[in-house]
Amino acid sequence: MDQLTKVLNQIDSLVWGAPLLILLVGTGIYLTVRLGLLQLFKLPLALKYLFEKNESEDNSEGDVTSFAALCTALAATIGTGNIVGVATAIKTGGPGALFWMWMAAFFGMATKYAEGLLAVKYRVVDKNGQMSGGPMYYIERGLGIKWLAKAFAFFGIGVACLGIGTFAQINSITQATQVAYNIPVVVSSTIITILVALVTLGGIKSVSKVAELIVPFMAVFYIVGSVIILVLNASAIPAAIALVVKSAFTPVAAAGGFLGATVKQAIQNGVARGVFSNESGLGSAPIAAAAAKTKSCVRQGLISMTGTFIDTIIVCTMTGLVLIVTGTWNLEYQGAAMTNYAFSVGLPIASLGKFIVTIGLIFFAFTTIIGWNYYGERCTEYLFGVKGIKVYRYVFIALVAIGSYLKLDLVWILADIVNALMAIPNLIALIGLREVIVSETKSYFKNYDYSKQAKAS
Repeated sequence: MDQLTKVLNQIDSLVWGAPLLILLVGTGIYLTVRLGLLQLFKLPLALKYLFEKNESEDNSEGDVTSFAALCTALAATIGTGNIVGVATAIKTGGPGALFWMWMAAFFGMATKYAEGLLAVKYRVVDKNGQMSGGPMYYIERGLGIKWLAKAFAFFGIGVACLGIGTFAQINSITQATQVAYNIPVVVSSTIITILVALVTLGGIKSVSKVAELIVPFMAVFYIVGSVIILVLNASAIPAAIALVVKSAFTPVAAAGGFLGATVKQAIQNGVARGVFSNESGLGSAPIAAAAAKTKSCVRQGLISMTGTFIDTIIVCTMTGLVLIVTGTWNLEYQGAAMTNYAFSVGLPIASLGKFIVTIGLIFFAFTTIIGWNYYGERCTEYLFGVKGIKVYRYVFIALVAIGSYLKLDLVWILADIVNALMAIPNLIALIGLREVIVSETKSYFKNYDYSKQAKAS
């Protein structure tokens, strides 16, 4: 097993080397420039759309509302990456990793916008009458490169079954419940597997209903706990932010349980964990966006963009600052245990901190599992048709059942590798379809400005 881990580490370093990081962040920077800092200037409008009732949804093609589609995407993104991933990034790359998570998220918002836009523009209806969309469709129908579309779908199934969708999530849930409440792994694993089966066998409408119910509640619940800790440690926040920025550009020496980190480690861990958390550029969220009831691809792109803002700029930042202001980042703890300890010492009632992290992790990870089940299902439908969906669902459930018995190090390395392989075809498509993205955006806002002027007069 140690030899396997060593080999996978070498593969991970190769695929997450400079070329992919440049392609990933570079695509976001390019789209940011071409779209005129859209993620900054249009964020208020995007948030307005998120909470505003869209009257045209009732008569639009699609399976679920735009909000439900976003919740499904957030269900798949707000998960262990926000609790375990941030802790892992800071443990390995130092506090500076949080800065690079911010950078990846900021430029990733433009990437996520483009993904959501293309997903709606090129979506189709499958033989079951469900909406199908995402990179495999905009690669095939937009770029006209079918083999690359199939490659994306294949890697998408790999991420769903071997990466974010199963092993990383179930492993984190069972370990957290065992550490916090001494619940045997076999018990928590069995319960989660049964619940996943009950939800996922119902398809996108079942998944979106659960996501709409759980995601907003758990996000607020976790953020409130984080805010309380930060308020209680308000005097330490300026120093924490200064440490984050300084550590992003200078090596951090070993201290306590922290082994030290170079700037390269900070960048690599920050960007990789940032992508694991918000999935911008990965090509997963547009699969959910394609199911939205909407007539405008730009509107859905803006709503999709808020997912990265909520996931990384808000939730991951909360976790990172809590780890730093409580001094937990340079202790011996790792993963969920690190975040758990930070909340326990940060809140006046230690048991409350443990409860927030453990329950938050369980619900976040559970919704990530069901969200990724849907992503893998759509990729399966693209490659094998609707007949392959049932087989895929049973295989996915079986993988959830065994995921908790794998070593944590192996789990995260596997997740990183398949993430990279999925991102490459999607990023190629975003670059290839850049003029479509820009022209659709310009056309929408030209009409939007005209409508505003007409109403004003």
